[in-house]
Amino acid sequence: MGTANKVPGISGGVVAYVGGFYEEFIYSLQKLNLKAFKLLISGRYATFFHYINGRFLTLLILGEAISYFTVSKGFDLLIQYYPILVWATFFGMILGSIYYISRSYGEWTRNNVIILIIGIAIGVGTSLLDPARENPNLIFVFFCGMVSISGMTLPGLSGSFILILLGNYVLLLVDSINTFFDTMVAVVQGDFSWWYNTAHMDMLAILTSFVLGSIVGLISLSHLLGWTIKHYRNETNAMIIGFIAGSLGVVWPWKKEIYQLTNSGSIAIDASGEKILENYSRYWPEINETQTWIAIIMVIIGFLSVYILDRYGNKANPI
Repeated sequence: MGTANKVPGISGGVVAYVGGFYEEFIYSLQKLNLKAFKLLISGRYATFFHYINGRFLTLLILGEAISYFTVSKGFDLLIQYYPILVWATFFGMILGSIYYISRSYGEWTRNNVIILIIGIAIGVGTSLLDPARENPNLIFVFFCGMVSISGMTLPGLSGSFILILLGNYVLLLVDSINTFFDTMVAVVQGDFSWWYNTAHMDMLAILTSFVLGSIVGLISLSHLLGWTIKHYRNETNAMIIGFIAGSLGVVWPWKKEIYQLTNSGSIAIDASGEKILENYSRYWPEINETQTWIAIIMVIIGFLSVYILDRYGNKANPI
């Protein structure tokens, strides 16, 4: 989930959904409520840990954190040197997700089909929007955190891609993370000069606002999703399938990057020296090229990986 959440176009929620632990994930987040807070401040830590399904959440958060600084770094390199093959694998995984989620779906009523179409329209419409300009305002950054966390809780909606559309992907997932990492290194080395660096402290304030917004969004959205799953299971699943199907346009393998330009017409560069991605230009592949057929094989591998994950999820959580 950590790797999926970082890559623009991929939703970590899809991994949870296909892996068979999506509902446990949502219901565990619902336990982060007032009762849990009272248990925590009263010192009843064991009861608090059991109440919030602490073992599950701890393993999930730990896996996401480790992935962000390890596996996801590897994917960054793979996307840089083999973008078509990586996106083809993701495309196959999304196709596999749609198939296996739809396979276990209940009765398709007219209302559920309409909801499915609305979900697809939202997913496709999101991929066609033009990105906004970067905005470091703390209130807007807090809002970015609330909205982007949907990629973890709503399968098919990529939180990273939403941040690109909001204009703050580089600011929040590159620059602020690098600043935090540099801060931790400096603390370990006993260097606290960053405390007097205004730009450095501003970036930490931005990261703090983003994290707080993400926490608020995660808890509030999980309560909403938990309620809809409980009372409108088929309708909720129809919308989720629509989101996932609509996201196929975002992960279409054959595309070229469109980078943000400066006023002088040159490609804009972020603080770490990377080009600032703005959107993608999609095209149809040449069927007689070897790379096209390799990409098709990667689509199949991506599809099969979801099949394996689905089988594991059914064994681990058969109900």
